[in-house]
Amino acid sequence: MNKPLAQKLGFDEDTMWVHLVDGRTLGVPLAYFPRLLAASAEQRNRYVISGGGTGLHWDELDEDISVEHLLLGHGDRTSSPIAAK
Repeated sequence: MNKPLAQKLGFDEDTMWVHLVDGRTLGVPLAYFPRLLAASAEQRNRYVISGGGTGLHWDELDEDISVEHLLLGHGDRTSSPIAAK
């Protein structure tokens, strides 16, 4: 089985849309990731797709997300998440 690979991201008011290279689109509630939820639209859009599509990274927000874990329904797993505003 091939690993899921991100191609691009999009955002609306409460959802991150992950477009995969195989044509699937995954909608993930921003509430799963408090740093993204609290970030401005400009900050959310300053992402890097890392690992050839296996990861999503926001340097300014200190956020790293595994695409494979998104498909498994995993949210933020940090020990001290930032409270959503």
